[in-house]
Amino acid sequence: MSEQRGGRSMGVLFDIDETLVDLRTAMGTTLREISAEDLAHFTEEDWAAYQHLYTADPQGYYDKYLAGELSFTRQRLLRVAHAQQAHGLPVFDDDAEEAWNVAYDRVLPLHFRAYEDVVPVLDELDALGIPYGAVSNNVRDYQRAKLDAAGLERVKILVGIDAVDAAKPDPAIFLEGVRLLGTDPGRTLYVGDNFEVDALGAGNAGLQGIWLDRSGDGHLRARQSNLTVVSSLVGISRLLPCS
Repeated sequence: MSEQRGGRSMGVLFDIDETLVDLRTAMGTTLREISAEDLAHFTEEDWAAYQHLYTADPQGYYDKYLAGELSFTRQRLLRVAHAQQAHGLPVFDDDAEEAWNVAYDRVLPLHFRAYEDVVPVLDELDALGIPYGAVSNNVRDYQRAKLDAAGLERVKILVGIDAVDAAKPDPAIFLEGVRLLGTDPGRTLYVGDNFEVDALGAGNAGLQGIWLDRSGDGHLRARQSNLTVVSSLVGISRLLPCS
């Protein structure tokens, strides 16, 4: 049974990528593993820049996928093409694209890892009887496999963009998570690493948006927006009822 206070239930929803799962490291490691032979001339600085261009996605290709303008595979291939071009490397032809994508799909799941602060906070929520789940800007099955590969099978409630045909910050996807938890929106925390999409989006949907700023650089921005900011998931403990 979820924690009750004043007759209303409390719950916690999490973003997945860069909140529960260290996707950026997994992507960077995968890029290096599958391209090491072709890019043997790269220095450490080259690798850092190449990996950053891919993971940061400055061209916004993933957002175009969410908007329905690109397929999931195409946004991925455009991201690596941008990194290739920025380093004076040839863009892949069709055969090379297919081979690269197959290799990437095979290797990436091997590197999915939960952040070190995830299990302790889930243990605390379990001990307090507070229900939790995840709401993600990707399709459910892909994220289910990611959570499982990262050792987070215990996160049973999962909402993807295919659940309500909407992506964060649309209120519908947050509220679907609340519905599955069986909690009250105003008593449900939503914790995510993206200031606008996660924290502000959840707040606009009536949840308590919590910005996870792992870099620790955004406290001023959060204060100006009256948002709660934590630098680690452990920081949400102070927002929970005492055990």
